[in-house]
Amino acid sequence: MTRIDWLIIGGGIHGVHIAARLIGDARVPPDRIRIVDPGERLLDRWRSCTSATGMTHLRSPSVHHLGLDHGALRRFARKRRSRHSGLFALPFERPSLDLFNAHCDQVERTYGLAELQIRDRAVRCTVESDRVEVRLEGGSTLEARNLVLALGSSEEPEWPDWAPRDDPRVHHVFEPGFKVPPAEPETVTVVGGGISAGHMALRLLKEGHRVSMVSRHALRHHQFDSDPGWLGWKYAAMFSSEPTPEGRRAVINDARNRGSVPPDIGRSLRRAVERKRLEWHEAKVNGLAANADELALQLDGDVSLISDRLYLATGFTRRRPGGPMIDELIEATSLPCSCCGYPIVDTSLRWHPRIFVSGPLAELELGPVSRNIAGARRAGDRIVDAVRSLHQASA
Repeated sequence: MTRIDWLIIGGGIHGVHIAARLIGDARVPPDRIRIVDPGERLLDRWRSCTSATGMTHLRSPSVHHLGLDHGALRRFARKRRSRHSGLFALPFERPSLDLFNAHCDQVERTYGLAELQIRDRAVRCTVESDRVEVRLEGGSTLEARNLVLALGSSEEPEWPDWAPRDDPRVHHVFEPGFKVPPAEPETVTVVGGGISAGHMALRLLKEGHRVSMVSRHALRHHQFDSDPGWLGWKYAAMFSSEPTPEGRRAVINDARNRGSVPPDIGRSLRRAVERKRLEWHEAKVNGLAANADELALQLDGDVSLISDRLYLATGFTRRRPGGPMIDELIEATSLPCSCCGYPIVDTSLRWHPRIFVSGPLAELELGPVSRNIAGARRAGDRIVDAVRSLHQASA
C-alpha cells in the first residue's frame, strides 16, 4: 500500500496547478505527491474538450494559466514570438490555445508532474484518524495524509432528454473520445447557444458543411463567463460577507453568464447569418425523429429541421461532481453540505481536517470563478497558505 503526504484526485486544470503550487510554493517534495487521473496524460480532458470545437484562443486573459506567478505565460510567450504569430488575441491578451497548452507542458516538465500521475480512477475514499485511504478502480489502495478533491464535470456532458445516445449521427461535443467525423460536406445542426456551440458552428462552416444553429435564446454577449469584477477584492469581499450557503448559491447563479459568447464569436456568427452561410433558429427543441436517411429536429412552431448529423454543445451537468464516491464519503464522514448538495468548507478550502477541495466543490467559498482557471489559482493560494500555516505551527 502506497502512502504519501498529498494525493490529488483529478488531473485537470485544478489538479495540475495545485500540484505545481504544492511543489513550487509550499516546498512539498515531489515524491510525496501523487495525482490520480484516468487520462492518458494530465490535462487529457481539457485538451480533448478544447480541441473538439476548433477553439483557437482562450476566453481568459493571459494572467490566468497554470504557472506559479501571474507573468509566467507572458515570459514564456516572449521566447516563442519569433517563431509563432497570433499568440494573443484582443481584448485582454487572450492566449492562443496552442500557446496555453505549450506552457502547460512546460509547467509539467518543470515540476515533474507527469511522473506523479497514477493512471487510474478513484472509486472510494475512507477517512481514518491519521490518513485518508483511496481505493482505485484497478484494485490498489493509496494512503495519504492529505487529500485534494480537484474534480470537475468534464466527464458528465449534459444530454437533453430527447437526444438518443445510440445513434451514430448524434454526438455530444464533450463526450469522451469525440472527434468530428471526417466526411464530405453534410447538412449539420448544432444545438446550443454558448461559446462551445459558437466555436463548433464556425469550425463546421470553415470545413465546408451546411450548418444550422438552434438555441433557446438570442445570442448573449459577454466577454467572460462572469463579470470581471469577480476577479477583484471588492466582489470577493461581498461574496464572503454573505452568511448563508443558500445566499451564496443565489449569488453564484446570478453572476454566471451561462450560454453566452464573447463579442468576437458573436460578430462572426452574425456575419455568417447575414451572409446566409449559417441558419439560425431561436426555438425550443421538442423532440427528434430519426430514420435511416435523415434526422428531423422538432422545434417550437411545428418547425422540422432536417440534417444529416447533429452536434450537441449543451455543456456539462450541474450535478455535484464525484458521483457515488463523494456521496459515500459525505455519508460516512458526516461532511457538511449546503441544501444544494455542495460542500461547506472553511476559508482554506478544508472540508475535513485532511480533505481540501477545488473547482466546483469549492464554489460556495470561492464564488462564481471557482470552476475556471482563475478559480484554480485562487484555490492554489488558499491551499498553499494552509500548508505554510501548518509548517509554521509545527516549527
